[in-house]
Amino acid sequence: MAESPTISIEPGSRGNANLIYFLYIVAPVFFQILALVGVVMAYLGKGKGDALIENHYRNQINIFWKMLLYCVISGLLTFLLIGLLLFLAALVWYIVRIVKGMQALAAGEMVENPDSWLL
Repeated sequence: MAESPTISIEPGSRGNANLIYFLYIVAPVFFQILALVGVVMAYLGKGKGDALIENHYRNQINIFWKMLLYCVISGLLTFLLIGLLLFLAALVWYIVRIVKGMQALAAGEMVENPDSWLL
């Protein structure tokens, strides 16, 4: 009988980094707490993987904190009616950064400029 392949979600593994991206991508639709769980997982895995995984953890940590900042700024500017537009722009930024990270991880590549404030 053939054994089925297993996917490791140990800190520092590719499966763990992929799970964090998944938690981030579903967080806006289901429960925002999933993004918090994802960033905690990224912090716990930091320093336990190879350079590729470390690059993705750094990207994931930056995505979380920058999106939180964008949400706070958007919330404060909602009374000026520009906050909603800023939030929608931040949501697009968030999704694009996650998808680019997932694609790079699947290809076994590092994220280009994980500290960027842009796309």
